[in-house]
Amino acid sequence: MIKTRKIRKAEEWDAVLAAPFARLGVLGNELGLRHIEFLPREGELRSPRPNDSVVLRLEQTLQRYWQDPRTPLFTEWSCLLEGTPFQRRVWQALLDIPLGETMTYGALARQLNSAPRAVGQACGANPLPIVIPCHRVVSSQGLGGFMGGRNNAELDYKRWLLTHETR
Repeated sequence: MIKTRKIRKAEEWDAVLAAPFARLGVLGNELGLRHIEFLPREGELRSPRPNDSVVLRLEQTLQRYWQDPRTPLFTEWSCLLEGTPFQRRVWQALLDIPLGETMTYGALARQLNSAPRAVGQACGANPLPIVIPCHRVVSSQGLGGFMGGRNNAELDYKRWLLTHETR
């Protein structure tokens, strides 16, 4: 799994894209997307390279998605995913959760013959949040976590995405 939590400089990302609530650090190339990470909103933007068609396409699609959440964002992306077979099963199941709907960790675990904690860990390891909509998985008692954490910024991102998709 790509671990990029410590990368904070714009030049270390292939692009740093604007989102309404944060910046998105993106690793990818013409072969596919590898990683998206939420960065502080104050961070410096960095445009995709002109020949980086996958990251350019992501930027254009996200711009449409920020305007209209019904934009088909999650179809046929070239992704270079690194994960265990179980993580990949969870990530594939996340793609099946309809726009504007949520599913609990427990319900997804039952669907996959697994445990809620294992599903939560796989969601937290998701290298492509938004593209693979892990924000649609919630706790039976509230939001749960997001991106492997439960701090205010991470939960604010999740709240924003869920609210946006139910408009």
